[in-house]
Amino acid sequence: MVYFYLCDRANVFMKEQKFYTHSTFFIPLIYMFVLGIFYSENSKETKLLNREQTDEWKGWMQLVILIYHISGASVFIPVYMHVRVLVAAYLFQTGYGHFSFFWLKGDFGLYRVCQVLFRLNFLVVVLCLVMDRPYQFYYFVPLVTFWFVVIYATMAMWPQILQKKANGSGMWHVGILVKLLGLLLFICFFAYSQGLFENIFSVWPISKLFELNGSIHEWWFRWKLDRFAIIHGMLFAFVYLVLQKCQGLSEEKGEPLFSTRISNILLLISVFSFMTYSIWASSCKNKTECNELHPYISGLQILAFILIRNIPGYSRSLYSSFFAWFGKISLELFICQYHIWLAADTKGILVLIPGNPSLNIIISTFIFVCVAHEISVITNDLAQVAIPKDGGALLRRLLAAGVFTLGLLLVSRIEDKEISLLSVF
Repeated sequence: MVYFYLCDRANVFMKEQKFYTHSTFFIPLIYMFVLGIFYSENSKETKLLNREQTDEWKGWMQLVILIYHISGASVFIPVYMHVRVLVAAYLFQTGYGHFSFFWLKGDFGLYRVCQVLFRLNFLVVVLCLVMDRPYQFYYFVPLVTFWFVVIYATMAMWPQILQKKANGSGMWHVGILVKLLGLLLFICFFAYSQGLFENIFSVWPISKLFELNGSIHEWWFRWKLDRFAIIHGMLFAFVYLVLQKCQGLSEEKGEPLFSTRISNILLLISVFSFMTYSIWASSCKNKTECNELHPYISGLQILAFILIRNIPGYSRSLYSSFFAWFGKISLELFICQYHIWLAADTKGILVLIPGNPSLNIIISTFIFVCVAHEISVITNDLAQVAIPKDGGALLRRLLAAGVFTLGLLLVSRIEDKEISLLSVF
């Protein structure tokens, strides 16, 4: 945390502005994918979206996003729209992973919830205190945390429908689809009721989690942009797990996922979908128009990628250990980049070695990756200590943390009122 503070708060290191060119984005991208392919290994299992494959997926997406940020590629709309799909894919994986866990395990205990919330939020909470930034500044963590809570509430609410129960009667499958339909209606209701949405999230103390510069407009934008990604992931997980249980898929090593004819048709459709999307993204005139369509079409691109990656048996049998290693620390990489790789709260680039941009990027990137890895290890270790398995001890700690947080919020509210009174006078 001292290093974070020195890099982006103390006037110790210089910062430089981003300047986008196609070469600064695409050349590192090519190097990265060459390295990823070079480190291909045989996977331990050949199931669709197995752990090694999802780590690989997170890894290469995170590296693309890092290159996108440091090169300032957001000004180039085709790249911007493709990266928007990558962010939606992260949320898709959130829906897929948590739905699968609750559906198969049926563990709705407080310990599991606290473990997930701690791992997602620990680094961000510490950074908020050290770097004096609101929680919403690190927008992706509030987004993932919110959707985890929504998934948990959807699956835990009565009636709790699990795979074991659904195996006894097919009607329970209809029940889970009704739950997902209810979630979809909930999302659509808020998506078309901006006033109600803002009124709910502007209520104190909830507003402290979602405000940025005194407004929740940024939270509204981020929430609305990928509002269907979570339910896409949950629905995909449900369909996949049902097909797997019914033995409707062939997941043995070297075998295509479906029959040869169906596999070829699905691959052709998926490739066509990718090409169509790229052509559409290249023809976009402005971000606003493209963002309006993004929630409705991003799911198709994610599904197309999953099919291309998993239908061929040989493709499912391999994974990139290079990308998978980065995938295991993807959350820490995303958060840490704000201050110790980029600078000026992501608006510039950190300069550790003035006058030598290439060496500066190499050194700052090496330190940045090492720090992210160590923070990931530390967070996992602290989670075991901070979140006890004993229910009574866990409740006492939650109560203490709640009282402490409420005290901080009350102090913050008093200070805000004093500032507003002073501004009036």
